[in-house]
This record gives sequence, C-alpha cells and structure tokens, in this order.
Amino acid sequence: MSSRRKFLKQFGAASLAAPLTSYAGVSEEEIEKRIIPYGKKVTSVDTINVGIIGFGIMGNRNAKTILEVPGVKLVAVCDLYKGRLERAKELYGQQFFTTQSYEELLNRSDIDAVIICTSDQWHDKISIDAMRKRKAVYCEKPVVHQLSQGWEVINVQKQTGVVLQVGSQRVSSIAYAEAKKFYKAGEIGQLNCIEASFDRHTALGAWQYTMPLDAGTETIAWKKYLKANQQTPFDAKRFFWWRNYKEYGTGVAGDLFVHLLSGIHFLTDSKGPSRIFATGDLSYWKDGRNVPDVMTSVMEYKASKEHPAFQVLLKVNLASGAEKVESGKVKFYGTEGVIDFGWNDFTIYRNKFSKHPNIGGWDALDTYPEAMQQEIWRNYKQKFPDAEGQTKDAPPLRFMAPPGYDDRFDHFVNFFESVRNGKPVVEDATFGFRAAAPCLACNESYFQKKVFNWDPVNMKVR
Repeated sequence: MSSRRKFLKQFGAASLAAPLTSYAGVSEEEIEKRIIPYGKKVTSVDTINVGIIGFGIMGNRNAKTILEVPGVKLVAVCDLYKGRLERAKELYGQQFFTTQSYEELLNRSDIDAVIICTSDQWHDKISIDAMRKRKAVYCEKPVVHQLSQGWEVINVQKQTGVVLQVGSQRVSSIAYAEAKKFYKAGEIGQLNCIEASFDRHTALGAWQYTMPLDAGTETIAWKKYLKANQQTPFDAKRFFWWRNYKEYGTGVAGDLFVHLLSGIHFLTDSKGPSRIFATGDLSYWKDGRNVPDVMTSVMEYKASKEHPAFQVLLKVNLASGAEKVESGKVKFYGTEGVIDFGWNDFTIYRNKFSKHPNIGGWDALDTYPEAMQQEIWRNYKQKFPDAEGQTKDAPPLRFMAPPGYDDRFDHFVNFFESVRNGKPVVEDATFGFRAAAPCLACNESYFQKKVFNWDPVNMKVR
C-alpha cells in the first residue's frame, strides 16, 4: 500500500487540475482531477514520401493527420472511384499523382510508405504486396479480413523485415499508457472482468454514408473492387457502404470490437482469449446489409504469466436510443476498484472489500429473536473492535488528455519513427492479428451459432 501511495503522489506531482462533471453518484468535490502531462517531441531527420491506398473517409482523415507530422510528404493517392481522385487533385494540385491501380502506386520508386485504407477484404493482399515492394505499411484495422489470412501477413513481415503497423490508435493513446501504470501498480487489485461497448445512434454511425451522384461502372473500377466472385453485379451500396457486407468488411466485430480489444490487450499484455461466443441480430437497419447491427460477445481469458484469468463482455448497438453520439466505453473491474475509460480519459474508483465480515443492513440478522440479535452484536464487537473505524475508500481519480489531443496523431508519429529509425512498431502484424482474430471469431460464432475455441499463443483455431 505504501508503494502505491508513493506512486500516486509522484504521478500527481506533475499534473494540472481540470474541470469535471459528477461520476457514478460521486460529487465533483470528492473526485481528484488531473490532466495527464503531455509533451511528446516530434522531430524529423529526412522526408518520408507517402502514398495512400483508399481515399475514402479514413484515407481523407489520415491524409490530414500525417501532414501534421514533420518530415512527411503525401505524393500519391489511389482510389477506385474517380471522384475521389479528382478531389485529391483539388486538395493537392493538378500535378498530384492519382491512380485506380494500387500496383501502379507501389511501383513508384519515390514512395517510402503506404497507408492502406481500403475495404477490409484487401488489407492482407495489399499489405503483402507492399512489403514485398519494400514499402513500409500502415494498415487500418483489422489487419486481415479472414482468420486464415493472418499468418501469411505475419510471415511476410518477418521475412522482409519491412515496417508494418496496424491502425488501432488506442495502442498509442497516452490515456491507456497512463492507465496501464495504475493497473500494473495494482491500484484496482486483481482484474477479473472487463465490460466494453461501442454504441451508436445515427445513420452515419450505422455506415449509411452519403453516396455520390455519378456512382456507376464508368466512374468506379468495380471489377478491381471485387476480390472474389467477379460476377457480382454493380451495387453502389456494396462499394460505398462496404462495412455492411461480410464479403467486403467485417461488421461491427471487425470494425468496432477490434478497437476495444486493442486497448485491452495493450493494457493487460494479453495474447487473447481462448473461448469466444457471440450472438446478435439485424434489428433496425434493414437496408440490405448482411451483418448484424446489434452484437454481444463473451470472451474467456485464461490465466497466464501476463495476467490473471478474466472475462470480457463486448457490445455494439447501432440503434442505441441511449445516445446519439458515438461512444466507446470500457471498464476494467478488479477486486479493489474499477478503471472507467472515456475516449482519451479515465476515472479510477477504489472500493476495497471490508477487512471484517459484514453485519446488519440487508442481512438475515433482523429475522432472529431480539435477544439473539443483541448477543450476535456483542460477539461481533468483541471480535472486531475496530470495525467501525475502518479507513474509508480512497477518493476517485480522473485523468484526462489535454484539450485537442489526438491519439491517431501519436499512432502515426510512432509509425514514422519506426520507418526512419528501424525501431519496433507499437502494433505489429502479430499484435494486430491477436486483436483482430477474436473479433473475426465473433463473426464465425454468430453465423455458425457455436462457441469458438482459439489458441491465443499459437494464433490458430483449436
């Protein structure tokens, strides 16, 4: 306990106070507020030329983020829809290189790294082709579309030695890094359960994105989009709303559960669960999609040298009447407290078990004869004379990233540092697959209606 108090004292010495609304019935005055100190230095030695493959929502957002990193230059964009290539030229100049062929982009000798923001079905193929062309790879999560694809990506990364980082930014979040210190210090006791959800309540949150007016085979390289089943007739929704189809995306599990598991694995150093069960329903968004809009999963993490045994409960609801804004909630429950995560903040509630057995209140005590109750009380006070003077639970702590903090920026900074200096990435193909595989197994469990057994160490189906 003294070491924990020393740890907290040292941690708090460099922190700043910040406003806070009430949490879980605890008044603002009872909560200790801190902003996590943040001073990440970003330097550049030489310019890294980058090409983006897939210039949709994530491609656009990632382009804006990487251009904030010193020493990074965007030199090429690939997309299968001509309108997005036109938009790239509007943003970066008419001489800017654009193409509908990712192979053409990879063949450019001036490109050092690529950012892959395509539909999930192409993640493995383009990552492998890029590594074999000696291009550093930043691949959006999930790193693969199918469980069977994970090992090939891992092996090619090992064989080529090329930098590959998966794009699950919580692995680089300062909030998760700081929470990990408290977790490792034993501040919540022994972990036994984690609850995590990623609910939404808008059409955009359910992936009904705005489609262009000219969508068709003249503006979209439809055949290039189809990795399998080349006879599929053109369907604009299957192209622009690809997350809603298992042929091109991975549904709520591969798209949203993977964010949650990436943070969980980072904080606990876990290799993954051994048993996975998922159930769900297509309850609201009857728009032609063939993946559920509500899914829940239970995952069993066995005890290992890295962590005790614990359960993970995951949920996504794309028609959650509780809130209109996207929300990612994660709670780590231990025997002595809880870490309650927001987006880039967390609150620690510390609630220790009593040192003495409880008595009175919601108890059988008052069902006994009065004389017996009094005798039981006398015996209790004699045996536990200091019961009433027990130390109160420590007040909650809340930690927040500074205003404007973006963990995606930090994730890209870590990637480009690896490209320049050869340092290990924060989320390599192995980590990325270990986070993605249980989520892909959720889809298998849902469609096959069975418990899925997984070997997290050897990364294979049992």
